[in-house]
Amino acid sequence: MRLENDVKLDFKDVLIRPKRSTLTTRSDVDISREFRFRHTGTQYAGIPIVAANMDATGTFEMARALAPFKLSTALHKHYPIDAYVEFLRAFEPREAVFYSLGIAKADEERFHQVMAALGDRDDAPPRYVCIDVANGYTESFVRFVARVRERYPRLVIMAGNVVTGEMTEELILSGADIVKVGIGPGSVCTTRKMTGVGYPQLSAIIECADAAHGLEGHICADGGCTTPGDIAKAFGGGADFVMLGGMLAGHDESGGERVERDGKLMRRFYGMSSKAAMDKYAGGVARYRAAEGKEVWLPDRGPVAPTVEEILGGVRSACTYVGARRLRELSKRTTFVRVSQQLNEVFGKS
Repeated sequence: MRLENDVKLDFKDVLIRPKRSTLTTRSDVDISREFRFRHTGTQYAGIPIVAANMDATGTFEMARALAPFKLSTALHKHYPIDAYVEFLRAFEPREAVFYSLGIAKADEERFHQVMAALGDRDDAPPRYVCIDVANGYTESFVRFVARVRERYPRLVIMAGNVVTGEMTEELILSGADIVKVGIGPGSVCTTRKMTGVGYPQLSAIIECADAAHGLEGHICADGGCTTPGDIAKAFGGGADFVMLGGMLAGHDESGGERVERDGKLMRRFYGMSSKAAMDKYAGGVARYRAAEGKEVWLPDRGPVAPTVEEILGGVRSACTYVGARRLRELSKRTTFVRVSQQLNEVFGKS
């Protein structure tokens, strides 16, 4: 047994300290980014916020709604093959959508079928893929990433999830361009409760970003953001991309079941390791494991566009408070202040 005594921080533990700024308006702030990925040399341009590959956020409809804002969507993996192919053939820009898969044999075979059906030419723009597992620390996962990289050298690969620097480096050296960071912080994830395993998300971002950037890799902070301010903190901590689940759930584009309860329209939202998800896609929870997600009902939130505008406005405003004219400057201008309280909730939470 070993005990680490260093303080580890979550979004709730800090605020961003304001700094002198020459910016006069939020409209002066550019929150888009440009990246060149390590393994492919591919150029990315857009606002690096990604809808999570959950079946209530990673939908075709969400991708179509977010693309005009220059945001991306990681599609959930449960669409039929022909639906994937039809959508991916027509959808532009390519950097605005990630195909998602796990490492099961069936997932790999489906992925190869989709790629074969797309029939990409060597001169065509590369595609983006998210290789997603709950536990990115297994040797089988690392080998899988390396195998995909070898077979598809032009593919931009996001892979995870991990929360430590050494495993971030391992995945980048094995072929990942972007490492997905986060174990247990999601709003409908119960991994920490069920297993006792996890890592405070802000510290995970800071440590993994440092490791990735030393190898010219990138990270995507996945989970734990509940407000636009949390997204700003993730970028301030060094995240290149931020993935959102709960913040984008409950909208028209989220899909899923919608019912009326006590006169209010509600939408179902659940973790992809929950009993609800496994009942739907795997015939129930396997006897050798436990569910590590929960199911909730959210008020119907209508179209996603107003939520996106609120998110982007919050991030722009954060940049003005520290004098960051561009999003890429935010991490260089961020100083975190540890706090015991963030909000005055005398009139309730909002």
